[in-house]
Amino acid sequence: QLQLVESGGGLVQAGGSLRLSCAASGRTFSPYAMGWFRQAPGKEREFVAAISWTGGSRNYADSVKGRFTISRDGAKNTVYLQMNSLKPEDTAVYYCALGPRPSATMGAYDYWGQGTQVTVSS
Repeated sequence: QLQLVESGGGLVQAGGSLRLSCAASGRTFSPYAMGWFRQAPGKEREFVAAISWTGGSRNYADSVKGRFTISRDGAKNTVYLQMNSLKPEDTAVYYCALGPRPSATMGAYDYWGQGTQVTVSS
């Protein structure tokens, strides 16, 4: 059984940075893409960023372009989300996901983590 475990969330002031990690364990398969989504209170889950198996293809939501960077370490089956210049509106539970191809669509992913809370204070 494949599992995704996120870490790195927390409380940070506006303008600060955090780095989220998502480690895949168990019955992994290759190639696979990974993505990050987030869900703020009272809102629908939304796409943040995605990365292909090789890392050669990366895409971002417009709201995070230039501030967030997605990367991966294939040897560790881990994907990262470096978040800089954080804003209060970035406050949400962040979820990582794994699927066959990078996509901004939730339905393209087969596996999901439990989420990690990110809170940005003003």
